Amino acid sequence: MKSLDEYLRDAEQVHGHLCAGQVLGVRLAMLGLAKLDIEDPRGKDRKRLVTFVEIDRCATDAVAVVTGCRLGKRALKFRDWGKVAATFVDLNSGKAIRISAKESSKALARVMHPEIEDKNQQQMLAYREISDDDLFAMQWVKVELPPEEFSGYKGERVVCEACGEGINFRREVQRDGRVLCRACAGERYYEAV
Repeated sequence: MKSLDEYLRDAEQVHGHLCAGQVLGVRLAMLGLAKLDIEDPRGKDRKRLVTFVEIDRCATDAVAVVTGCRLGKRALKFRDWGKVAATFVDLNSGKAIRISAKESSKALARVMHPEIEDKNQQQMLAYREISDDDLFAMQWVKVELPPEEFSGYKGERVVCEACGEGINFRREVQRDGRVLCRACAGERYYEAV
């Protein structure tokens, strides 16, 4: 694995700037990999890891940089829970650990560096220095991954009976005897204009 500084440089390049969320994300991912004994997530261990992230903010980009997990590779899973947290799953051993940022770390950053007025700068420095135990909560968990969640899954493709669009990975909904996509079943995040 790379050093914290090396990952922060990579994260800054991918994300477009360096911020407290990037520092949290890099540290969170490094800790998750260490707890699972995954040393080379972008090389020899690249097919061994699936990561669930719970927020669509800066920390998620940093987690992706460290782990090498990507949505397009089906190794990065997004659950919109609004939490700075991630669960790292070792597919070889079945072990999984969920790590979340402690809310108390913000107050700790203020105590550690009262001389820094800018909150982001204060947190960026403190988050580099705070111990893992003071920065994160960790919990060993169990994650069930059905076959359709894995890269390379070649499941049946079905067609929505309402809109005619194809649906992959068993994401269809059965409603009133019809096969529907989630949008036609009422889970639409958009509205036609």
